[in-house]
Amino acid sequence: MTMAIRIHETGGPDVLRWEEVEVGRPGPGEARLRQTAVGLNFLDTYHRSGLYPLALPAVLGSEAAGVVEEVGPGVREVKPGDRVAYAGVAGAYAQARVIRANRLVPLPREVDERTAAAMMLKGMTAQYLLRRTCPVARGDTIMVHAAAGGVGLILCQWAKHLGATVIGTVSTDEKAALARAHGCDHPIVTGRESVVAKVKGLTGGHGVRVVYDSVGKDTWDASLDCLQPLGMMVSYGNSSGPVAPFAPAVLSAKGSLFLTRPTLMTYTARREDLLASAAELFEVVRSGVVRIEINQSYPLAEAARAHRDLEARRTTGSTVLLP
Repeated sequence: MTMAIRIHETGGPDVLRWEEVEVGRPGPGEARLRQTAVGLNFLDTYHRSGLYPLALPAVLGSEAAGVVEEVGPGVREVKPGDRVAYAGVAGAYAQARVIRANRLVPLPREVDERTAAAMMLKGMTAQYLLRRTCPVARGDTIMVHAAAGGVGLILCQWAKHLGATVIGTVSTDEKAALARAHGCDHPIVTGRESVVAKVKGLTGGHGVRVVYDSVGKDTWDASLDCLQPLGMMVSYGNSSGPVAPFAPAVLSAKGSLFLTRPTLMTYTARREDLLASAAELFEVVRSGVVRIEINQSYPLAEAARAHRDLEARRTTGSTVLLP
């Protein structure tokens, strides 16, 4: 018997159901995976609420790690017994599943499965943001919203390693201390400090080169106002809700700004890009440049409680769900 968290309708955490699902044998190009740890991400709440629609009923989750049990015909990427992880493939909230083998990444010996489940989606997101979307270089000043969150802590550490000065936003003094301990030079406690005034003061009125914004609606205007002329607004999430429609002329009025709305799925659509992104993530983790902080864990059956805590900002760093 295989159990999973599934939704039959969209809504709040109460729509999450712990129920039996059928997992068949893998077909051509597929692998059956026994999952040992599942990552929790804000993306999961978007799917649950219907902001990002899924065909229903649906098993939530986009990130997990485990062991390959069986492979279907034609699979060359993995073999039974391999420890693997993945990100960006829906259906992770389950004890076992069938998945396309070309989306699985073999784990190096030094990376355990819980760490992998906690970092694949968040870590590869940080990789493409910092290395491809707006490559960060020594001497840059950047801004990271939700700096004490799962992606935020990785972004701060990695950007600091690249030589950037990191300004970050957080909601409490405790989160400010956590962000500072992970490379954020100047944490700003929102609600108590003016984000724009603080950023302008820290940069001599110039602004930052890039803003990495996963919050969305609540931070949109401030993010644009924190950018220097020709700066880049990277909107990669909307934990506070989607950004309202706006006139593109706003970008020219605020300094000929650039705007992008990237996704991990696009940046890792080709297997060679997926493997390259994962390899760079594994290297910074193995070398100690980036520490993956698993600050919460829940039984997978209690995913609703994990969602409530995540949306109430009661979590920091990464969270794993244990099947």
